[in-house]
Amino acid sequence: MLTGIEVEGSIIAEELTYGATNYASLPVVLTKGKGTEVWDIRGNRFLDFMSAYSAANLGHCHPRIVQVVSEQAARLGVVSRAFHHDRLGAFLKRACDATGMDKALPMNSGAEAVETAIKAARKWAYEVKGVKPGRAEIVCCNRNFHGRTMGMISMSSSTQNRSGFGPYLRGFLHVPFGDVDALENAITNNTAAFVVEPIQGEAGVVLPPPEYLHKCEEICRRNNVLLIVDEIQTGLGRAGHMLACNAQGVKPDAVCLGKALGGGVVPVSLFLARQEVMDVFQPGDHGSTFGGYPIAAAVGIEALQIVEDESLCERSMRVGKSLKSRLEEIRADSIVEVRGQGLMIGLEVKGGRNPAKRLALALMSNGILCKDVNQTTLRLAPPLNVHVDHVEEFLNVFAEEVAKLESS
Repeated sequence: MLTGIEVEGSIIAEELTYGATNYASLPVVLTKGKGTEVWDIRGNRFLDFMSAYSAANLGHCHPRIVQVVSEQAARLGVVSRAFHHDRLGAFLKRACDATGMDKALPMNSGAEAVETAIKAARKWAYEVKGVKPGRAEIVCCNRNFHGRTMGMISMSSSTQNRSGFGPYLRGFLHVPFGDVDALENAITNNTAAFVVEPIQGEAGVVLPPPEYLHKCEEICRRNNVLLIVDEIQTGLGRAGHMLACNAQGVKPDAVCLGKALGGGVVPVSLFLARQEVMDVFQPGDHGSTFGGYPIAAAVGIEALQIVEDESLCERSMRVGKSLKSRLEEIRADSIVEVRGQGLMIGLEVKGGRNPAKRLALALMSNGILCKDVNQTTLRLAPPLNVHVDHVEEFLNVFAEEVAKLESS
């Protein structure tokens, strides 16, 4: 009979043999989860302080989400948009009410939501703003991350994301994140939209200067440019608000949502916008077989309701503020900076080669799962309903590992 370690090794080997090596996963095989806790194939328990890049904002296997999936799957699973179904309208209304947008277009992944935003912005530029055909430009930020489709890597400034996949789509201009003067200077009569993350997650949980988004909104309004905010990682409570841009009272022209919208069980995303922007789409212009299918719509409704019922935006801000403060107290020479908002926190780590990954592996060996971003940033993003006891457990382990890092 194989030991637990041998079974784990066999599972990982099988995945590497038959799967593409497009991920550098930590060496753990998870098989069960509940709330903030997950268990590996050997029965070891961990605290999930990553939440699937915010897709598991509600924790694992939230009982209300599991019930909705079970009931909807037993009644009607997928029908495509060739027909109407009884859950989609309610889902779109619930999402529009939550975000202050007029209309929503359902897709599956976050990257698809941003692809939809780019198509909408370009068509709006031609049909509404009057840009000449083929000349519409999108302004985006250096070090952005909006996904890995061809459109999204064409927007990217990352060599890792782009290398080997050209030629790229044209029509994208880059400006430094947080630099409002650079944004204003980049805008021309051909500019359709400015696409921005309120907090850059994949860049290492990078926050812009105060009032940045508010100033961007003013610039876009003055120049008749759409402000499109990518809230796929930051939205639905992760940064302490339903939308992170709400913190500055910003009302964008369009918003992209995903990840947490699926309640941790199914991929669901939305492109939401003002009516003038959304109305450029006509039948056949855009779509997805699974976009807004009955299970996705039912889960989306319930996920949004749970955020409200459990006061997860307020809880994220409160618990995140406390966690960040405690991390500041623990901080030593090896932890250069603690930054973040709500329960989206980045720790800048120094010391040797790839220090963030080494710290992530050390934490994993002591029952804490999180992930490094680039080589020097450790990202923390526990479920928004993480229990205070689990926060304390994490802090105790973290303090011990930082002490070891210091001594070494």
